Amino acid sequence: MHTVSKVGWPLKVAVIACASMPTLALATNGYFSHGWGTKSKAMAGVATALPQDTMVTATNPAGMAFVGKSMDIGVSFFSPSPRGYDANNDISVDPNSGFPSGPFITPGRYESDNDWFLIPSFGYNYEINEKSTIGVSVFGNGGMNSDYQDRPVWENFAAAPNQLAIGSGMTPPPGTIASPGGLLFTQTNPPMPVTDASVPPPPDGNNANPNGYLTATTSTGVNLEQLFIEIPYTYKIGNGKQSVGVAPVFAIQSFKANGLEPFRAASVNPDDVSNNGTDWSYGAGLHFGWYGEVNDQLALGMSYRTKTWMSKFDKYKGLFADGGEFDIPAMFNLGVAYKVKPNVTLAFDYQHIFYDEISAIANSSDKDLSPCFTDSPKPAFCLGGADGLGFGWDSMDVFKLGLRYEPNDKLTLLGGVSYNSEFAPGRQALFNILTPATIRWHLTVGAAYRVTETDEFAFAFSYMPEEEVSGTSPSITQGQTGSIYMQQMDIQISWNHRF
Repeated sequence: MHTVSKVGWPLKVAVIACASMPTLALATNGYFSHGWGTKSKAMAGVATALPQDTMVTATNPAGMAFVGKSMDIGVSFFSPSPRGYDANNDISVDPNSGFPSGPFITPGRYESDNDWFLIPSFGYNYEINEKSTIGVSVFGNGGMNSDYQDRPVWENFAAAPNQLAIGSGMTPPPGTIASPGGLLFTQTNPPMPVTDASVPPPPDGNNANPNGYLTATTSTGVNLEQLFIEIPYTYKIGNGKQSVGVAPVFAIQSFKANGLEPFRAASVNPDDVSNNGTDWSYGAGLHFGWYGEVNDQLALGMSYRTKTWMSKFDKYKGLFADGGEFDIPAMFNLGVAYKVKPNVTLAFDYQHIFYDEISAIANSSDKDLSPCFTDSPKPAFCLGGADGLGFGWDSMDVFKLGLRYEPNDKLTLLGGVSYNSEFAPGRQALFNILTPATIRWHLTVGAAYRVTETDEFAFAFSYMPEEEVSGTSPSITQGQTGSIYMQQMDIQISWNHRF
């Protein structure tokens, strides 16, 4: 009973943290955070072979065996800004009608709103005896967020003449720009009506957009939030120089999407694509890890977190593949830490994120959706189908290098750099307007200062330079080109208390 009471109050804190967790709009390594815990973030995310606090379980649960009886409370101020997209004015035009030959995105440069997010974290570790520990960590695994208030992204997805375009010789509305072929496209004014009521739909007319069904009229954006709770148990082996750890993983995620109205007609469940408010999903997985000190200078670590199997998003079963399925991908970490000097440690982590195993993320977005508008039953590659549209992401390899320098017993200085492989090819640009996760490099610095023998404060600053991915979605937007871009900054502070 004594042990239960010792562990109980940190669990209560974890529950409170869960209830108050705000938007987790991380989008650094794909949509995973580049690291968990202030010291790890300050070293570009290295932690597999360098346990420094109770947030290490997010990377390697075995590391909890070497952080002692302690607690961490942290908060991150995260800014994924600027982020957005550029749509070029090179739209394919039908030479006979003078109208666009297919769907297009209104030319211009557009930036998403929502610039800052507050992200708390919490961890606690309890030593059961000399060989084993149990703990709990609560953290944001990642997320996506975009909010384009300037104009609906897909307001021009209806077939001509029901787009926001007017032919040469017609009186242009205010706020338009010229384009090839003499067309004029609305650029700054509010969306125009896109259905000519005098033109009937087929077969009596060519109104391919009755009642504006294929036109987005609301601001476009998505919001994905993911919260993880891990309960790691560790056991020391090898004369206390090694440890193994296992943690059940519990996850909660929420999602909402707006401004995707044109895709309803291409979905197997058209009522469950867009503008349905926030939906929730719950699931679980497992996290395994090993950590070992080879000698006084060298340490190694390895971990694997399984796919987190999640319940489906019922409100968006017409958007995500396989009826709203959105599992969280597996993750593998391999790390090494080497003490160059007693007070200088160099650490390296390799991380692999299995985005390619999650259909909603990995399925291509560059598909000809024409049969989805006409065929019955609709093909499996239509939205919400077994092979429905996704973001076209590949798996990701991440390489992290961190340095820790301790000039004295109280102060620790930290720094790092990381780089990840390309995971979103240019031909997948269309859907990735919603999630412009283009970041490749992370440059990080930080420090920790021990104010007493039991209390330490830490700080981390991470800068992710702007990256741009250019390309097309030729199967949908014809020859129009464009790009997505993002820059990020993260500031984190935390308090560590040792019991």
